[in-house]
Amino acid sequence: MSENDAQKQGMVFNVQKYSVHDGPGIRTIVFLKGCALSCRWCSNPESQHRQPELAYNAGRCLGVSKCGHCIVACPFGSIRLGERDLPIIDRSHCDACQSKSCAEACPAQSLLIYGKQRTVEDVLGVVEQDMPFYARSGGGLTLSGGEPLLQGEFALALLREAHVRRIKTAVETCGMAPSETLREAAQYLNTVLFDIKHLDSEIHEAQTGVANKHILDNFRILVEEFPDLPLLARTPIIPGFNDHGKVIAAIATFLKPFERVEYEMLPYHRLGTQKYEFLGRKPPMGAVQLQPQKMQALQKIAVHILGERVRIPH
Repeated sequence: MSENDAQKQGMVFNVQKYSVHDGPGIRTIVFLKGCALSCRWCSNPESQHRQPELAYNAGRCLGVSKCGHCIVACPFGSIRLGERDLPIIDRSHCDACQSKSCAEACPAQSLLIYGKQRTVEDVLGVVEQDMPFYARSGGGLTLSGGEPLLQGEFALALLREAHVRRIKTAVETCGMAPSETLREAAQYLNTVLFDIKHLDSEIHEAQTGVANKHILDNFRILVEEFPDLPLLARTPIIPGFNDHGKVIAAIATFLKPFERVEYEMLPYHRLGTQKYEFLGRKPPMGAVQLQPQKMQALQKIAVHILGERVRIPH
């Protein structure tokens, strides 16, 4: 590993081992903070902002009368007594606990920090612990987020060094990243998982915060300039946004000329709901759910247009 790349730092909020849904084989996913999109259905709300964030799990809290260590430890006075003997966090004065004082003082671990500066050397040291699993399954490292390519210098250093160490690499991208970063990353990638959420730019912007032109331009860059790079286009199926036959038909028709591109639809889930609460935010999607019958109907539409290029989980 080059000393220069080894010491590059990035903001990482999780490293998850033994994933089988984020690229070929068994993988270790490195989640980087920061995203240009603000999707209402985001299942990783802790990934959206670049800076560290303080999370509070009230269900684990011992209560101020029994503990109160966080109130004493906070150097900014951002934590005070609230109702039901539980602390309240004034996030307008909290520095995202970069000092870590309150989280370190909490004996019940009801306070935790989403986001930590980590070096390439540190992250790849964890990834390499599972090299035997990668060798047997064809797996490796997957960069995810947020949008991992927004931390371009760090993401590229990780990919370069993984390539040197013969670790297969993948990236999960929303496509909203600098094109030159995407081009350089593609040289060190074995797989790309690329989200295409909606083809109508106005609807896309209303629900994600950004238009989709740059995203689709980046998709074409990968297809046209890197013809040997495996590419999986993915659409998260979101109630009220893109769970309509015409929307999926339009996406499948857009993909049809790109014969090497496979397609997968991901059903909406509510697994990130609790994390919004930990961050003091309300889940934007509420209690909405996606019915399995609707998902199956949309899959049939995609299969009718793309045939065997559609991946359907069993």
